[in-house]
Amino acid sequence: MDARTKTDHAAERIAHLRAEIERHDHLYYVLDQPAITDAEYDALMNDLKRLEAEHPDLVTPDSPTQRVGGKPAEGFKKAQHSRPMLSLDNVYSVEELADWDRRVRELAGGLPVKYVAELKLDGLSIALRYEPAAHGGSRLVAGITRGDGQTGEDVTTNARTIHSIPLSIAASKLKKAEMPVAFEVRGEVVMPAAAFQRLNEEREQQGLPAAVNPRNAAAGTLRTLEPSIVAQRRLDFYAYFLLVEGEYLAAGQQATLDALAALGFRVNPHRKLVATLEEMTEFINAAEAERDKLGYEIDGVVLKVDSHATQLRLGYTGRAPRWAIAYKFTARSGVTQMQGITVQVGRTGKLTPVAELAPVFIGGTTVSRATLHNADFIEKLGVKPGDWVKVERGGDVIPKVVEVIADKEHPRGKHPFHFPTKCPECGSEVVRAEGEVDYRCVNADCPAKLRESLLHFGGREVMNIEGLGEAVVQQLLDRGMVRGVADLYKLTVKQLAELERFAEKSATTLVEQIEGSKKAGLARVLMGLGIRFVGERTAELLAQEFGSIDALMEASAAELERVEEVGPRISQAILEFFAQPKNRALVEHLRKAGVDMTAEKKQRTSQLAGLTFVLTGTLPTMTRDQAKAKIEAAGGKTAGSVSKKTSYVVAGEEAGSKLDKARELKVPVIDEAGLLTLLQAGATTS
Repeated sequence: MDARTKTDHAAERIAHLRAEIERHDHLYYVLDQPAITDAEYDALMNDLKRLEAEHPDLVTPDSPTQRVGGKPAEGFKKAQHSRPMLSLDNVYSVEELADWDRRVRELAGGLPVKYVAELKLDGLSIALRYEPAAHGGSRLVAGITRGDGQTGEDVTTNARTIHSIPLSIAASKLKKAEMPVAFEVRGEVVMPAAAFQRLNEEREQQGLPAAVNPRNAAAGTLRTLEPSIVAQRRLDFYAYFLLVEGEYLAAGQQATLDALAALGFRVNPHRKLVATLEEMTEFINAAEAERDKLGYEIDGVVLKVDSHATQLRLGYTGRAPRWAIAYKFTARSGVTQMQGITVQVGRTGKLTPVAELAPVFIGGTTVSRATLHNADFIEKLGVKPGDWVKVERGGDVIPKVVEVIADKEHPRGKHPFHFPTKCPECGSEVVRAEGEVDYRCVNADCPAKLRESLLHFGGREVMNIEGLGEAVVQQLLDRGMVRGVADLYKLTVKQLAELERFAEKSATTLVEQIEGSKKAGLARVLMGLGIRFVGERTAELLAQEFGSIDALMEASAAELERVEEVGPRISQAILEFFAQPKNRALVEHLRKAGVDMTAEKKQRTSQLAGLTFVLTGTLPTMTRDQAKAKIEAAGGKTAGSVSKKTSYVVAGEEAGSKLDKARELKVPVIDEAGLLTLLQAGATTS
């Protein structure tokens, strides 16, 4: 046998072994139906490793032997998402779910409304990108964590170690699923209960504290810089979204899950198409009853509108799709003894009492602290240090004390708690404004306020300064290296290298992170300033409206309240903030540091001023939100229902009852092309 024939024979054998191993991986890790023993599987893998060692030119990145690679040389780099990975809005009761269902049906305007009910897995969201493979089919090229929704971390090397994530997808599977070779899959990485228990047993043997819950353990594992460790932890992946060219699959959510299964991904089997509130609650109740038997953590049920056309019609809010909701399960509770009460000072100066508890395990998490809300709550509950209390935890909600337990087995504490009259951090007098329940420290130089301000400013959803955690911030304050958030931009590598557990490399990385935050933009800066009531959505709207921090600082209450969702309470908070000389000085310090405090201003014209539009059906090239934005930018208004005051109804495919109403009232009906003509040329009312 000549060398070429030998190589060809090896290539055939390698291809056969890879196909067999991938088949058995799918049977074991995706379908939970192993067909061979571990020893037989190891024999196949060892045979493949031997052949690839003899023929290194035949090794490909998607070979099963290449799942565990070397660690990233520079840690995890940031990567932009193809489209934002949004969070979901939550409901906590059947009544709230019914209200959401009603709103969906009203906004759908006659389009079909059925929901796909899926389990809400308690893990870490990730996006997987697949591109054409050299030998045909598709191959995994990137795994990106959710991050702040816009930008995540490239954890491809670690994602490859998860056996339920296919490294490659054969052309035959793509054909079966009617999929192109380039696409993106989104889903949840979870740590199964068995793997979590094994992890904690290992940590106990090593004298380390136990991991608190599977979700945090999964997130920490996926961000470990040693892929071999990630592989040992046996993470799992469940797919639930499929994107082609940045758009969700047009066939709908149920078809998406079927396509994902056909491609070879693990799709959670607990899913169902439901049409009524009764069917939704039946699924929710069944899921909650079975949650402890699943072998992985869930904290609720997700309901998604099945029809893609209806999804487009419903659109999005600033942070979440209107066509999906997360129903969070009833809070779990436990009884434990309250060992004491401490008072924390937040970045706004608010004093929050916190119960220090004997650790109690509630809903998959060890709880040792819980909020007591405020002084009035403590007085109303009559709680004292030493009391036995009932603690509730629901979803991502902070654990809270809800009841004092008093019986023979649970004796009461002896000494009542008195709320402090002075700030526990700086000793300044605390004040309680008339009509408010909270006490506040009004000392602008209070170190606790500064600490919380720095942590908030550097947070992932604000200026996104990775590495600026509690330990670092505390050291910066203890050493007097920062006296305000603007001082972060004066820090040098030499200064940071002197901190505990820091070296030149880690100091350089943090300085680069701080430098990079200068480009975060006006909306992020507004969030970072800590203006009361100004969250992510409001900050975005203000940035789009005013375009610069200078224009915003000079705006009047009337000008502020022209911004969508800004009312008297928010406008007053903004005016009060910028009326303070120290806050204007902070803005100037940030400006001198080179922080960008501008945004692309939403261009508004007046050609549609005085006109009101109603949108119905699916437009050819625009979503409902995009059309609405164009109308409002041109000075027009949009409404949810047709009346005699409606100027135009813009109708697309599958237009519903609004089109009939327009004809009944003789309101002019135009299509997308007609709307674009109005936008370009202007119009007058009929």
